[in-house]
Order: sequence, then structure tokens, then C-alpha cells
Amino acid sequence: MKEILEKYNLHLTAEGIEKELDIIKEEAKANFRDENLKIALGAIDLTSLHTSDTPKFIEKFTDKVNKFKAQYPQYPLPASICVYPNFAKTVKATLKEEGVGITTVSACFPSSQSFLDVKELETRHAMEDGATEIDIVLPHSFFVAGNEKDTRNEISALRKVTEGKTLKVILESGALQTGYPTLQEGIEAIAEASLLALEEGADFIKTSTGKQEPSATPIAALVMCKCLKAFMEKTGFRRGFKPAGGVSSSEDAILYLTIVEHTMGREQLTPKFFRIGASSLANKVLTSLEGTSVKFY
Repeated sequence: MKEILEKYNLHLTAEGIEKELDIIKEEAKANFRDENLKIALGAIDLTSLHTSDTPKFIEKFTDKVNKFKAQYPQYPLPASICVYPNFAKTVKATLKEEGVGITTVSACFPSSQSFLDVKELETRHAMEDGATEIDIVLPHSFFVAGNEKDTRNEISALRKVTEGKTLKVILESGALQTGYPTLQEGIEAIAEASLLALEEGADFIKTSTGKQEPSATPIAALVMCKCLKAFMEKTGFRRGFKPAGGVSSSEDAILYLTIVEHTMGREQLTPKFFRIGASSLANKVLTSLEGTSVKFY
């Protein structure tokens, strides 16, 4: 699959990525200010993906979004509410605020280890129940085996199912970063997966499911953003980036925001092109903005 890196003239090295991250980390310190914290808050896909989730819990979870503006009118709502597919109808029935998406993980999340027709059916059900955004996982069983054809075919098939909706492809970048003998090979695998997903129609590339370690990492984020930039320069299409899994502090949020801004420019920092998948992060960002402990969500 390395030919795809040549196609986009991407020559990434582990040493170069690590050196650039050192620069970005310094930029992130200067970026830690209210303006950017508000951007991060509005980029959050407010997430509940627990085995113990129930319709009643998801109703209460969603209703917090309905009540948010009454208490914090100066801050943005989350970009979307992210739940398992069977709760899309619960979110749709409960959500009153306009402009907040309904995201469901789908296609046999988090492993993606099942039959394509099962993945398609689950995704259709989620959309019929109200999902406006679908997060799927890269089929690692094909990708890691070097089976580019079936990897592409699966993403393409799910892209067709989700036509008219936002499709995010989760790379499980931590597994790619650490699953090869060297960091250099891991970086190249993340880049190959990123470009392949983008070519097959992903609206966003997303780091992780949050269900295995490591989850999101700054190295993976920078590689993925460089792929987004290369894709945009070659095709003219701007696509989105979503770090998820382990993004649990305001400092984490600003670091990922800074990686995006450093690589893609400030125009990338809108919910159309930048999301953060998180559950506890919203309260942490609100705490940083308010200067006192907030436990709203």
C-alpha cells in the first residue's frame, strides 16, 4: 500500500514527526486561552458508550444538552451526541436543541469483526432511527493483512449506505502505531490508512474507539492531519479530523486543537472539520473556562 504515500508525495519520518511535535507542544502552551477552549467545547461529540447504558440514562444524558444554554448561554453546545446505534431513536426523541448532531458508532463497533451485510444493516437501522452521523472502524483484519481491495470495498460500501450523512472512519491508530516492529512502520501504516479512508469517501478520519490502549496519541494526530493536508492539496477537498479516546483534560484538547491549526490552518477549527470524541472532557473544559469546578454533564 505504500504507493499511496508516493501518490500524495508524503515522506514522513518518525524523527521528523517527533521534532515537529516538540514545536507544536510549545505552541499549545500559548494556545491555552478561553477563545480556543470555547472552540474545543463546541467540537465535542459528547459520548456515552457503556455496556450499562439504558434508554433512561441516555434520555437524561441528552436532556443535559437541552438544559445547557439556560445555565451557560455564553458557551457553545456540543457538536453532537454519540451513542450506540440502538439509542439513536432515544436521542432523537429527547433532543430539543437544533444544530446538535446525532452520532452513532456502527458497523460492529469497536472491533469491526463481522460480515459486511451485518454492518450495513446495523448502519441502516441507526440512520432510520435518527442518526445523522456514523462512526465506523477501519477493517483491521483486511488492512493489516495488506488486503487493500477488501479494505476499500468495505469503506466504500458503508459510504454508499450513509450517503447524505457524515461518515467518520476510525483508524484505531494506537494499534497501528504500536502494532509494527518500528515506529516508522507504524507511522506509515497510519498514513496509508488515513489516505485510503479519505479516498473511499470518509468525511472525517478519527483516531480511536477508546476501547483499547493506546488510544489517541499526538504522533497519530499529526500524521493524520498531514494526510488531510496532502489530500486537500491534491484533490481540493477539505475533510475532518477527530481525536478520540483518552482526550480527558483541557490541556489534551488544546494540544489536539493546536496540531490541527498548525497543520491545516485555523479555518479547520469548526465542527464541520474538527471534532473531539469524549465523555468527561466537557466538564473539564467548562471548569477551565469558569475557573471553578463544573460537573454539568
